[in-house]
Amino acid sequence: MNFTIKLQEAFEANANAENQQQMEAYMRNLFTFHGIKAPIRKQLIKELVADHKSFLQEHIRSVALALYALPQREYHYAAMELFQKFLHKKYQENDHELITKLITTHSWWDTVDFLAKHVFGKYLIQFPHQKRKLLDTYSESDNLWLNRSAILYQLSYKNDTDAAELFKQCTIHKDSEEFFIQKAIGWALREYGKVQPKAVLDFAKNTKLKELSQREAIRRLV
Repeated sequence: MNFTIKLQEAFEANANAENQQQMEAYMRNLFTFHGIKAPIRKQLIKELVADHKSFLQEHIRSVALALYALPQREYHYAAMELFQKFLHKKYQENDHELITKLITTHSWWDTVDFLAKHVFGKYLIQFPHQKRKLLDTYSESDNLWLNRSAILYQLSYKNDTDAAELFKQCTIHKDSEEFFIQKAIGWALREYGKVQPKAVLDFAKNTKLKELSQREAIRRLV
């Protein structure tokens, strides 16, 4: 796959050992890195996209999977960003299978949060009739990253947020002992509180949330 090979060559040529150590430590040594920080990474991708636009438009799904199969975290970032770029408002209905695979592969907050907000959330706007089935699947899963995605998918919806669904997901997971679930509940509520502060305050007041979720939800509202 020419694009993938070219991207590997570009990333390897711009590897930085000092940055690599810092980036791996920041991510708790869960992933290896080339040590390429975001501005340089995005510039390298931009230059390659200009030469491979038609190819990516046709093969973005296989490219994303190929990049996710590589060990360095920069490839996973490239995969999710390119996936979002080339499929925005152009998803196919069965893309939810690939979206779920990306969320549950090499999972950590840095990729999952992007995919939940910019990919899964946008997919559900395009295919609203898939919403109930997928949210139930995600919410009932034993995979905490699917749970987190069900809570966070509306982060960019603002006044279009389905408040009943948001509060439902927060209620379902309110007793979770998982840090990333408690944090997600607080984040999702805080974001909705920017457009509907009273609704969030009322929910937080009337729902027994974990302390972290409660604190994160209302810290800019009181």
